Amino acid sequence: MSKQSPNEMPRICPGPAMKGLGGRRAFMQMGLAGMASLSLPGILRLQAERPLHASEVKKTPREKTAVIMVWQPGGLSHIDSYDPKPNAGSEYRGPFDTIETKVPGLRFTELLPRQAAIADKFNVLRSMYQSAGGHPAGSMQMLSGDSDTRDKPKPRLPDWMSVTNYLRSKQGPRNHPLPAYVGINPPLEYNGPAYLGDAYSPFTVSGDPSLPTFSVPNIGLSDATEVQRLDRRSLLRKNLDTLERSFDRAGELAALDEFETRAMTLLTNPQTKEAFDLSREDARTRDRYGRNAWGQQLLLARRLVEAGVDVLTTSLSGPLCGRVNNWDDHAVNHHVFDAMRFRSEAYDQAVSALIEDIYERGLDERVMVVVTGEFGRTPKISYAVSTGAGNASAPAGTQQPGRDHWPRAYSNIWAGGGMRTGQVIGATDKRGEDVIERRSNASDFLATIYHHLGIDSANTFIKDFNGRPTRIVEHGQPIAELIG
Repeated sequence: MSKQSPNEMPRICPGPAMKGLGGRRAFMQMGLAGMASLSLPGILRLQAERPLHASEVKKTPREKTAVIMVWQPGGLSHIDSYDPKPNAGSEYRGPFDTIETKVPGLRFTELLPRQAAIADKFNVLRSMYQSAGGHPAGSMQMLSGDSDTRDKPKPRLPDWMSVTNYLRSKQGPRNHPLPAYVGINPPLEYNGPAYLGDAYSPFTVSGDPSLPTFSVPNIGLSDATEVQRLDRRSLLRKNLDTLERSFDRAGELAALDEFETRAMTLLTNPQTKEAFDLSREDARTRDRYGRNAWGQQLLLARRLVEAGVDVLTTSLSGPLCGRVNNWDDHAVNHHVFDAMRFRSEAYDQAVSALIEDIYERGLDERVMVVVTGEFGRTPKISYAVSTGAGNASAPAGTQQPGRDHWPRAYSNIWAGGGMRTGQVIGATDKRGEDVIERRSNASDFLATIYHHLGIDSANTFIKDFNGRPTRIVEHGQPIAELIG
């Protein structure tokens, strides 16, 4: 077994788990299993009804910018995808051939033929790094900018998604039946709103939208009697709440009010039934994304931002990843190369369809797409005994290859956002171990997203638990090549 890097966590690592929301958020989630989009007339009417705030005027004067973040929990192996090293020794390079892409001189591994064919429609950032070797701390660096390298049970800082939801809510009431921030099987384990409060958490949708049994009950109720009953229950609860407002020091009841308001809108607005009906999508488009969980998640993501959602997160996890349901390809978890092959077809198809669709539907100025995980995987291959048989894993007790946590250098991809595409930004050394050109850290990553959303991250402060103004990003600069 190879020596472990000081940056790495122990190899026996469960990886990020996908947890749902519970407790006080249960009411908001009742009956919600998936999302789709409004009809075009409905979109145009809703946009026309909503007054535009001056700070929203950015790339197009009539529309807010939006971001879709596709999260790879556990970390994608950059060596086996976007930053192959075919001339490195056999203990590094892996078994995959490289292929040409649409961009001259840019090569991917053979696992990504569809993305290679449209590489001129996105940018590859090969020079990401951060300083945390564990899933919790690495995720918190990428999503909230927390520079602490220690793994913590919950985030100290709010993630960029909650911050965006908070800041946009301050621009005025949202006259739209869809939430501003939606997560479709989103990353929830190592991020959250922190001191902003639960009212700015995502509207969470769980389940596999590719299944024929996938349904969205209790949405867009048409029975007037049922709507009146819900209204009476809501009014009764609010009246009872007034008895305990003086004890509500943490503002939890206010958060519950916000969740209930959103839930009531979704349950009683007559347009929401159509908005959440994925079967209205053309069958050929559904086939294009892939008739599997990942393909349909990304199709829902595109439809939602097209309908008016500002922030959309979705996590590519679960059975399509292999035995341990994530990208955490330690040798004890997965045969790393079998795992990469196992998940690559669904991943390549879904991501390439999303990127193409963004451009074909004229969303590329308004919508930014970013695909990333919390770190990469060790360039040097390690070996260990498998802990269990399953998809992409040998039987228990079998020696198999793996790659461990590697925050020192990794890749992610960016599309839309009005940016010039077909770029390869930054570079790593001959083994893919360290960044040697155009280093970009987690704060730069966040500043780039905020810039697209029209948020000045260097000069925007939010009060923390102690009432101290806290900058939403410390020491980060938008990555110039990714600015439209």
